Amino acid sequence: MIYFVVFFAGLAVDLVPLVSPPAWTVMLWLLVKYDLNPWIVVFAGVPGSALGRWIFSLYVVKISDKLIKRHKHEELKFVGRKLGTKLWPTWLFVFLYTLSPLSTTALFTAAGMAEVGAARTIPPFFVGKFISDAAMIFGGLYAVGSLEQLVEGTFSVQGIALMVLGVAIIGGFLFIDWFALLER
Repeated sequence: MIYFVVFFAGLAVDLVPLVSPPAWTVMLWLLVKYDLNPWIVVFAGVPGSALGRWIFSLYVVKISDKLIKRHKHEELKFVGRKLGTKLWPTWLFVFLYTLSPLSTTALFTAAGMAEVGAARTIPPFFVGKFISDAAMIFGGLYAVGSLEQLVEGTFSVQGIALMVLGVAIIGGFLFIDWFALLER
């Protein structure tokens, strides 16, 4: 019964149009709180997450005018049109993007605004999400087991440097001129 909660938690988190916690964090919390089997958590949560992103891409086009500035709106439509081109490059891009630590909200916003079919985004998202969420859940499970060591390592010079590097990489992706990058 609790695995249905994992499924619906993955679905609910990925329905949110704004930046929200990644689905794997909710899955990990449920895993630890209820002492669940990590593999079943992944097998239950990832389909919920994929369904949530698909539904999100269907309704985001109706609310995007209210949430996104006009210039960014056009940029996202452009990226979405690129997703609607050749199948294999699109699948590779979505798969690799899903493996990254970046939120897939922008990706599915672009796909929804360009009305890209689910067959172009959901299969590679599902595979990438399965791999990345499994890695995060098992890594998180290990981290929860050694929380004291994790806290000590987080505030070391190396831990702070890694956090700054991660924020810089994510910031770089947010401020990339996607028109220029994809046209050249």
